[in-house]
Amino acid sequence: MDRLADYDFDLPEDLIAQYPADRRDASRLLVVGRATGTVSHGAFTDIPDLIGPQDCLVLNDTRVRRARLLGRRPGGGRAEALLLRPLGEGVWEALCRPTARLRPGIAMDFDPTGARRLIAEVVSRQGEGICHLRLVHGLPLDGLLDELGHVPLPPYIRREDDPAIDPERYQTVYARHSGAVAAPTAGLHFTEEMLARIRARGTAFCALTLHVGLGTFRPVTAERLADHHMHAEEFTLDEPTAKAVNATRAAGGRCVAVGTTCVRTLESCVDETGRVVPRRGVTDLFIRPGYRFRVVDVLLTNFHLPRSTLLMLVSAFAGHELTREAYRIAVAERYRFFSYGDAMLIV
Repeated sequence: MDRLADYDFDLPEDLIAQYPADRRDASRLLVVGRATGTVSHGAFTDIPDLIGPQDCLVLNDTRVRRARLLGRRPGGGRAEALLLRPLGEGVWEALCRPTARLRPGIAMDFDPTGARRLIAEVVSRQGEGICHLRLVHGLPLDGLLDELGHVPLPPYIRREDDPAIDPERYQTVYARHSGAVAAPTAGLHFTEEMLARIRARGTAFCALTLHVGLGTFRPVTAERLADHHMHAEEFTLDEPTAKAVNATRAAGGRCVAVGTTCVRTLESCVDETGRVVPRRGVTDLFIRPGYRFRVVDVLLTNFHLPRSTLLMLVSAFAGHELTREAYRIAVAERYRFFSYGDAMLIV
């Protein structure tokens, strides 16, 4: 299953969730059994009964930065920049539009009032819509982004961000460390009350941080998966999390990864003995069918785009044919897809 076409499927556009459910935990849940090859239906509120006291729940505590900036170029033309990551000395890597009009030296103004001053000068163009920008600002940047920035909703959500909805709902309740440009969406379903229920059952909790980056916005274009290169993303997995996962698995419990970002981080932090070790760095691990999982036993995830690396990871974990069948059933039963959609638990 090394061809891009193997990961295509037909999805009616009206199944792409444009808004979150009324409540975080109101989503449906498709439960996929790897050993039995079965697919069953439930509700996300069933999760506390599907995770045991012997298990360990691993969460990605990255926080989405309000990194989408809308402004003007000299002469009044529109400009847009999605700040991806700092490069040092006030320079940022950013996804910009309209790239063809952004020559080095051009300064974009992202403060329509002029009161707070947020200017971005183009240092260089890197190709594929990426620019290096030098930011000039009169106040601390984090505060300015909270005031002037927009929630960077993915392009399949065909609306502007709603300040009454998205700043809160496109963020997990346990988000801590700012730096992502997209949410780890499997965690969006959890409420504080549900986490308390799971904790009360004795399930261990631990967190890691992977800042979701440019790879989320980059489609796979290579016809052979072996020719695709993942964009690297920054992660941190600390010693308490490594100890918790290792202790759980040594005692016969399961490592339950909330989202594909947790899977990639955990699987990037395994030593030659199969133990998770604390690490901090970047990962470009591309998980596709044929990959041998060494840490993750259970995966909670949302439904993913056709031809995406996330769908390939799920196919590697559940098996290609079982994944295709699960997605066929999800479409037939009109599950909601993508970031604000329903969830899947693969056991």
